[in-house]
Amino acid sequence: MATIQQVLGMLIPDGGYVATGDTYEGIEFIEATPITKAQFEAGFAAFDKWKSDAETQKATEKAALLAKLGITDDEAKLLLS
Repeated sequence: MATIQQVLGMLIPDGGYVATGDTYEGIEFIEATPITKAQFEAGFAAFDKWKSDAETQKATEKAALLAKLGITDDEAKLLLS
């Protein structure tokens, strides 16, 4: 189950809010454009797919970069160690 911070991070990636507690009513929009309660609740339903899609995209980009460089994942780790 996603946390309120994870969902707000997905919905408002630039921040600008403070969340106290774990309900919509505990969100204070300081510098962010406010979201609706419906958007907040829908965010919980969409979070797992969003996270999975982001991880898939990251893995695809990593594989493309490794292929472009002509190195394996192990070789990249060795270079970065």
